[in-house]
This record gives sequence, structure tokens and C-alpha cells, in this order.
Amino acid sequence: MYNKRLWHQLTLALLDFVKHPSFSDGDGLIQLYQNFIADFETKINPLSLIEIIAYVVKQIADPNEAIDFLEKMKEKVKSSSDATVLCMILIGQLKLIQLKDVDGTKLVIEETEKLLEALDGITEVHGRFYELSSNYYRLIGKHAEYYRDALRFLGCLEVDKMNKEEQMERAFYLGLAALLGSGVYNFGELLAHSILDSLVGTEKQWLVDLLRVFNAGNIQAYEELRPLWTTQADLAANELSLRQKISLLCLMEMTFKRPANDRQLTFVEISNEARLPIEEVELLVMKALSLGLVQGSIDQVDQHVRMSWVQPRVLDKTQIAGMKKRLEN
Repeated sequence: MYNKRLWHQLTLALLDFVKHPSFSDGDGLIQLYQNFIADFETKINPLSLIEIIAYVVKQIADPNEAIDFLEKMKEKVKSSSDATVLCMILIGQLKLIQLKDVDGTKLVIEETEKLLEALDGITEVHGRFYELSSNYYRLIGKHAEYYRDALRFLGCLEVDKMNKEEQMERAFYLGLAALLGSGVYNFGELLAHSILDSLVGTEKQWLVDLLRVFNAGNIQAYEELRPLWTTQADLAANELSLRQKISLLCLMEMTFKRPANDRQLTFVEISNEARLPIEEVELLVMKALSLGLVQGSIDQVDQHVRMSWVQPRVLDKTQIAGMKKRLEN
């Protein structure tokens, strides 16, 4: 293929060749690049070239040397936005995983994100970027950002291609991030994703059950699951914020279940449903209003709330069935 200058066919063969298990150790791929690929790398599709280089850099023992090599490759493929982005993602992975350079990784993510915004549609490299960014946000404890980008990552790949252990790990971290993430009040997209099936029937199934309970704003079920979720240190340490989140979701669900022409809730109704002292109901409603979760007005004299709007959410099957029933009536 090389002698016949069949560059496309040679590229496909190399993409398959570099994945061979025999290259898991040693510097065979480095030798392959230096003594063969480098001779005709300008003939290879830039993105395919960096896909091959992704395997080569794994054999460079010093991560700083690997980054220097990738910086040089980035210059060679600068005419291709996709290839440039992939180069930067590989650099970010080295900084995050091997060098533990959190600040350096942040800069790479910010720069790469700007390049991604200029690309049309969803490309091959988007999933790789969201994998990097979600891993970064998980490491620094930014739950909401992790939740957002981890869901985007899952949207870019087929879950079946992940092994069972990886599916369970992703599902568990996503579930925790949904519960702990500031501003995360929409659980429907995660609950509809097949990634959670990996936890069903395992000792971690309680997390799936807890997500459903939060999505429904079910305070009673939340309390019943307490012996299970308090065994998870992060959840136990954030019990107050979790209680506030499910109380807000309870209020949203109460509003959602009411007919559009009858969304007046009394303080007593909210107190009973959210299991809060009646003197705390007004604060709960004010919090929901300030967060933009609902719109409406509070009548302090008559102690009722008139809701005019509730933030749209991805609905689960139970909520869809409830909406269908209301429409039929």
C-alpha cells in the first residue's frame, strides 16, 4: 500500500494495527512512528493521524515529553479543527491523569471548548472532550458541571460498548451528581437513560430508587430510604441541602399535578405534602420563586400561593401518565 501510495487504505490498516495487544508494552509504536509513519504523515487525514498518535503517546514514559510531542503534532495538523481539538484533549488527559495538573487541565478545557463551539454539529471529538471535562469536574467536586458534561458524554457514545464496571461507575457518579449538584432539578433525562440499568439488582439500586423519589418530590419515600442513602458519606454530609432540594421538587410536583386553571395551593397543603412546619412554607415558596422553578404570587393574609407556571422538566412514565389523564378529563 505504501509503494502504491494508497494512503487511505494504509491509514485504515494503521488505525487497526496500532490497537494490537502486542503493543501494550515497550516502544514499538514509537519506533513505528519514527521509522515509518513520519515519512508520509502529511498524506494521512489529520484526524486519523492524531487517532494513531493517541496510541503512540501511551508508550512515552515521561508525560511532559508526551505533551511536548503532542504540541508539535498540533502544529502539524493546525489546518484541521477536529484534529487540533483531539490533540488538545490528549494533552488535557495527560495533565489531569498523569501530572495531576488541575489548573493546567482547566486552561486546556477552556481553550478547547472555544474551538468546539466553532464546529458544526456534533463531531467525533465531542465525546472525547466531554469525557475529559466531566472527569475534571468530578475531580474538583463541581457536581452540577460534572452532571451536565457526563450526560453529554453519554449522548455521544453507545453505552453497550462500555463494560459493566464502567457503566456502574458512571451511573453511580451521575446519580450522586444529580442529587448534590447545585441548580440540578431535572432528573428525567438521567432516569430515562439506560446507564442506570447497570445499577438495578445490585447493592447500589437504592440510588436509582432515590433518584425516582427526588424526581417525584416524594418526602415520605425519601425518609423511608434514609437508612440506605445515609451510608454514602457525600449524601450524609449534605443532608440539609438534599432536604431543601426535595422540598422544592415536592412544590414543583404539586404545581405540575394541578390543572392549569386551578393552581392555588394553601400553606397547609404545602406543609402537609412537604412535611414542613407551616411557618417555613413561605420561605420555601420564595426560594422556588427566586430560583425560577415556579412563577406565581403569595397571599400572606389568606395563606395561599397562586402558581402560574412551573419550570419544564423531562417527565418520567408516571408523570406522563398523570398528564395524559388530566388531558383526557
